[in-house]
Amino acid sequence: MAVTIQQLTQWKQKRAIISLTAWDYSLAQVLDQAGVDIILVGDSLAMVGLGYASTLPVTLDEMIHHAKAVCRGVEQALVVCDLPFMSYQTSVTQAMVAAGRVLKETGVAAIKLEGGHPRILETVAELTTIGIPVMGHIGLTPQSFRILGYKQQGKTPQQANLLIDQAIALEQAGAFAIILEHIPSNLAATITSKISIPTIGIGAGNQCDGQVLVTADLLGLSGKQPPFAKSYANLRQVITDAVQDFAEEVQNQKFPQS
Repeated sequence: MAVTIQQLTQWKQKRAIISLTAWDYSLAQVLDQAGVDIILVGDSLAMVGLGYASTLPVTLDEMIHHAKAVCRGVEQALVVCDLPFMSYQTSVTQAMVAAGRVLKETGVAAIKLEGGHPRILETVAELTTIGIPVMGHIGLTPQSFRILGYKQQGKTPQQANLLIDQAIALEQAGAFAIILEHIPSNLAATITSKISIPTIGIGAGNQCDGQVLVTADLLGLSGKQPPFAKSYANLRQVITDAVQDFAEEVQNQKFPQS
């Protein structure tokens, strides 16, 4: 049975939700067959898939192109696609058009957007009203790194209270889940206890309802990864070794064998 938004809500605080990112067909197929619950076509593909220095340059067309490929490889997981920088911030109408294109052209189940300020809350409410499922994202929001940097958010009482208020407001606006990125674990636990929709943590401690990682970080493919990530393999070295072995066999006429 394919994972649904309704199941995610039922799993809150009962069963951990597993989420990873994907940017192409092959990776999505592997993640799906491995049992990942949510596959996020994150704007992190800007860096891990397209070689940009940040998430800001990736376009809506690029996100749609990659989301299409991911959806072709998925049968069970819930696929969510990020709306990229400046595809939803200008107006609610702009957000509707961008989100509508993503759902119509790719086959994803939902979109994700960053922030919890009043304009974003209005956008979430309008999108969900017309039937577009929205995942929220607060704390460290990479599209705002030029203002926030990449440092941990919510460390002061004032910042913590703002994030709590934003999480509650996102739920009230209709978001079905919220990513909490790079905030103190005790704050993430508080937010998780105060809302009835699932929280998905990344660098936010182990008391969230689920966890997400950028798959390139998990597999050891990233040239540089955040301090809260963990590599479960070193595929960069495995691939390097395999390529060098191939090259050596070709040079020595050992491959092919005849």
